[in-house]
Amino acid sequence: MKGRMQVRGLLLLLALILLAATAEAGKNKKEKGKKDGSECEDWRWGPCVPNSKDCGLGYREGTCKDESKKLKCKIPCNWKKKFGADCKYKFESWGGCSAQTGVKTRSGILKKALYNAQCEEIVYVTKPCSSKIKSKSKAKKGKGKD
Repeated sequence: MKGRMQVRGLLLLLALILLAATAEAGKNKKEKGKKDGSECEDWRWGPCVPNSKDCGLGYREGTCKDESKKLKCKIPCNWKKKFGADCKYKFESWGGCSAQTGVKTRSGILKKALYNAQCEEIVYVTKPCSSKIKSKSKAKKGKGKD
């Protein structure tokens, strides 16, 4: 009986120590989230500028009152240069092919503007009509029933 009480007390003490350690770790994560201990809350961020060419790793400069800092950023190499990498759009399906222009069109509605980017609410994109006619089902060789 006395042995069980000691084991329970030891487990309770161990649980309290673990809880305290977890709480302390949570505080450290919150402090890291403040980034450089800046008190400023109204940051204005510029566009992501790639280190070389027009895509890949780069930096974004931010200013707030007298402070300035640089953040690492990345521009995907398949981004729509016309819209900017910080403007995210939800696109509808491609429209039909125009016989007059030879292009398809679709529109996109602004879903998210990252880092206070100035984005257009609606954008339109075009692409050439495909000359290939894709078949919807392909026969599998040797798999058909006789």
